[in-house]
Amino acid sequence: MILLGQPGSLEKLLLCNILPSGSGGWTKYQQIMDWKQEDILAVLARIQDPVTGKPVTEMKMIRDLHIEGKDIRFQFHITPRHQSYKSDLMLLCQSHLADHFPGAEAHIHFVTVGAGPEMPQAEDSKPLPQVKHIIAVASGKGGVGKSTVSVNLALGLKALGARVGILDADVYGPSIPTMLGLTGQRPRVEEKGGKPVIIPLEAYGMPVLSIGNVVEPDQAVVLRGPRLAGIIRQFFLECLWPELDYLVVDLPPGTGDVQLTLVQTVSVTGAIMVTTPQPVAVADAIKAMNMFLLPNVAVPVLGVVENMSWFTPEELPDHRYLLFGEGGGAALSEKGHTVLLGQIPLIQGIREGGDSGMPAVLRQDHPSRPFFLAIAEAVARQVAVRIASGQETPIVKLKE
Repeated sequence: MILLGQPGSLEKLLLCNILPSGSGGWTKYQQIMDWKQEDILAVLARIQDPVTGKPVTEMKMIRDLHIEGKDIRFQFHITPRHQSYKSDLMLLCQSHLADHFPGAEAHIHFVTVGAGPEMPQAEDSKPLPQVKHIIAVASGKGGVGKSTVSVNLALGLKALGARVGILDADVYGPSIPTMLGLTGQRPRVEEKGGKPVIIPLEAYGMPVLSIGNVVEPDQAVVLRGPRLAGIIRQFFLECLWPELDYLVVDLPPGTGDVQLTLVQTVSVTGAIMVTTPQPVAVADAIKAMNMFLLPNVAVPVLGVVENMSWFTPEELPDHRYLLFGEGGGAALSEKGHTVLLGQIPLIQGIREGGDSGMPAVLRQDHPSRPFFLAIAEAVARQVAVRIASGQETPIVKLKE
């Protein structure tokens, strides 16, 4: 079970997306005897219009709502550009209503209308306008040090003078709270403009948000497709992110719902692939990289970071042992027609720094600090090249 006890405002904001009906959640804490239209609309208001990022109720997409016993009937007005989101919206409505109104039968009739003033074009509302660049850090498999790279890259960019935030989108294995010393802390929820928003935590001068700060440290998170998408969208669109030069997003390994939701929610400046030299890691990384390079996704790969490139014992600083082979990062960057941003040696202090909440970049005497700073500089250059191209990654509209 998740988040036992009286739920706070953050849990109420997020919990409807975390567990299936019957597995715990807000509905276990209140008994709904009389279903009223305003109660149902309040639940549906948690669903965001994927085109504008605003609540579907605010966009007046929910029409002709009727309650007949346990039957909840309403029309869902959409525009032609909502067609690819139709099934997701259906599932979100059904799951939200089932969680809050046990036994409810949702009867939803979709009506396609023109894009009038109540439903503006996507260009009229850019998600996260205060964030200049979103950088996704990805890998093909777990255990290659992707989160370590994410944290030290963010701190490296900050050391260069940039305003940086971190979003931990690895919802199944969130490690950012541990690496930044935020274990046990909870984000606040405040009312802004009549709507609840999440206030991110802060570590070393950077705003940070992770599901690891919402659930208990040893709690397994159970998520289905639409619920998972809902959590990721909330982390982007319902969080009060400040003005940032870079928002570093730590993705789960592989390809899946989180990656697709990311590119469907915000404009991603580019992706960074993390691998080890080991052939099996490179093989998996190629598949993950190719997802970003699909024609209907088209997120540029800014470069490749090769982690654990060699092992240097502390007592033998001039020795290098190629424990996992060599050349994997260069091979991956060649296949992706991108650059090798840098190589990071396998040093015991990197692991110790992550476990203690003091990443390597923060320690002036750490032997791996120069490697991470060089990677941060290379990423900043790649972003500058991206800007110079005059192209912005469009938000992906995937067909069913």
